[in-house]
Amino acid sequence: MAEWNPEKDLLAMVTDDSKVVLHRFNWQRLWTISPGKCITSICWSPDGKIVALGTEDGLVLLHDVENGKMLRRIKSHDVAIVCLNWAEDELLSRTDKDGLLSYEDRTARFFPPAPVIPRIGGLSSGDTGLADENEESIQEFSSASCQRFNILCSGDKGGCICFSIFGIFPVGKININEVPIHFQSSGNKTSYRLQDASISKVCLSGNLHQLVLLCPGKLIDIDNLSHSNHISTGLHCLHLDTSIFFNRKNELHQISQQASSIQDLVEVVRSSLSMMAKQWSSAMNLFNEKFSALPSLIAAHGMESSSEDEFMSLLFGTRTSPALHQFLVSSLGEAALKRIAKAVDSAGRELRVVVSEHLQPAVEIISFRLAELRGLARWRSRFQNVGLDEKLIYGVTEKIGMLVVQVERFSRVAATVLYLFLLDKDPIKQLLDANQRFECDLDTVRHLEQLVVLGGFTDTHFLEKTLMKQFNELDESLEEAFSMPFTTISSQIHCQELLPLYPITSSVDLSSTCILTSVSFYKDEDSQNSGSSYSLTDYICFKIPDGSLNLKNCIGVIKDFSNSSASGPSSSGFLLHIPDEYECVDVSLYKDSQIVVLLSERSYSDGPGSSYIVMLQMENFSFVPLSRMFPSNIYSVQELLAQELQLDTDYGKKVRSIPHAVSTPLAVSASRGVACVFSSRRHALVYILDEDEDEDEDEDESSDME
Repeated sequence: MAEWNPEKDLLAMVTDDSKVVLHRFNWQRLWTISPGKCITSICWSPDGKIVALGTEDGLVLLHDVENGKMLRRIKSHDVAIVCLNWAEDELLSRTDKDGLLSYEDRTARFFPPAPVIPRIGGLSSGDTGLADENEESIQEFSSASCQRFNILCSGDKGGCICFSIFGIFPVGKININEVPIHFQSSGNKTSYRLQDASISKVCLSGNLHQLVLLCPGKLIDIDNLSHSNHISTGLHCLHLDTSIFFNRKNELHQISQQASSIQDLVEVVRSSLSMMAKQWSSAMNLFNEKFSALPSLIAAHGMESSSEDEFMSLLFGTRTSPALHQFLVSSLGEAALKRIAKAVDSAGRELRVVVSEHLQPAVEIISFRLAELRGLARWRSRFQNVGLDEKLIYGVTEKIGMLVVQVERFSRVAATVLYLFLLDKDPIKQLLDANQRFECDLDTVRHLEQLVVLGGFTDTHFLEKTLMKQFNELDESLEEAFSMPFTTISSQIHCQELLPLYPITSSVDLSSTCILTSVSFYKDEDSQNSGSSYSLTDYICFKIPDGSLNLKNCIGVIKDFSNSSASGPSSSGFLLHIPDEYECVDVSLYKDSQIVVLLSERSYSDGPGSSYIVMLQMENFSFVPLSRMFPSNIYSVQELLAQELQLDTDYGKKVRSIPHAVSTPLAVSASRGVACVFSSRRHALVYILDEDEDEDEDEDESSDME
């Protein structure tokens, strides 16, 4: 796999062993990363700052273009992600700053920069899904107040499509196998759906109104419950209405900005509590291990108190009992007592750092951001339609308030523990002196009493039973509150049109079928200079498998599919027959009304073979309207007459020759006017497309993909 950066002369390639390599145009290698997972798809963010990777186990990995560091890991799917598409709202020109959403994040007015995940030597907070070492990047990445509204679409082989605002906040998910497809014919409404469908390609329009997707699968008549309701198995093109993204982009932007920041901070809290629990448990386990002999000494002296009572009475200033004194002098010893003091001292210091620099700031900022969301939720006319529920947000606000109180309470207790082991006097000598007493003020006594309530020195898991319990309740409430926009948006995405492209007769698994396709949207010529609105035309290019529709070595091109309706213009298309001595290796839509076809010469010898990059102007081909006779005529594409591709005839085409046999993929960059192809030996070759072949022959570059 390979994908050009939309803004820079950079090419991201995925090797056969799932390493990701970033090259400049001159093949200077910038970085190589090994995510440790099988990479199944790749795409760039619209601004070219982030590369998104889809994995075989359903993860979306977001990496920084500058150094390859991981910014985010999101579990969006349960199966392999086979296609990614990152679309940006392009309503206004990129030079118009007014096109940027101007919602102000007020958090920076009242709080310092958000805390990051704590990192203390020897302890790990666990897998959080956030950046490992790129803390500044993740903060900038999460602050979406100055970004143009964009949505990352991901499709998997199970038929699911996920939508994430700014690539980080999941806002919708649909299963194409569960979406009803309705047809109106002769006054009768018939419903169909797909079965065993997988997503092959997704493309969201620049105005966010339409999503065109290609998926192989079975078409089922759900109104006919008989065993013969299976109409066809093949590649289908669907048009989904996603206008909710455009109509509510301002509301969705505000929700996603607050919610994604809250989710980041939730991970900071989760990691802080996990690390604190490990610290406390380690120190208290040592304490309990060393004091295990004390109960038997208390019993031998005929006393009825417990070990905790004896130790707490010592800290409160009471004289040591004979049993405790004997234990401290004879059984424990000065060296062991110093180790305990050092362990508790170290744990106390680190706990205070985690609490003061990470946990407490995080919960306070979460509380503020939730208050902002609560204010938005009260604007029902705008935010209720996108699923921001006032009651749920209020419930979460209560939960974070209780957690803030618990964190403050624990902070005071932790300070007391640290105080007791950092006295100006020698605490070890005082403990060993039977006549020595600790002097504690009333506040310290009160904090110690709270320590007893929290579990004190005896319960090594008291953090999980107090702070962690409160945090888990908060986490569950947040999940419920944020699932409402997710569910609401998902329910407003509907299928508008279905176009079966060709049947698949092979018995192989549909999700594993190799399908060569390309989908893109282009501005109409009459709206190129319009600053406020414009119309888009979709183009769908695909290679038809040999034998399907009784065709051989053909590619099809369809346009205006998403714009077709019962009263509007019909979609149209043409078929292009490739000469028999060539094989179509891959196809890609290029610039407006242009298509790039990668051909490989069929070799009947042991020679290296040769290949060609062919650029075609689609306006030079005759587009024929497609009939709407579904379901009587399922595959209307077969009505088209195949036009012959003549490589020796110049009709608005450019041909670049390649002295190698080539393989998929073909990666083209419309902004840079270049194409990258791969030889059969896995060497990457770059060709400049927009110049004559003899003018730029010396500029072609190559690199070993490995």
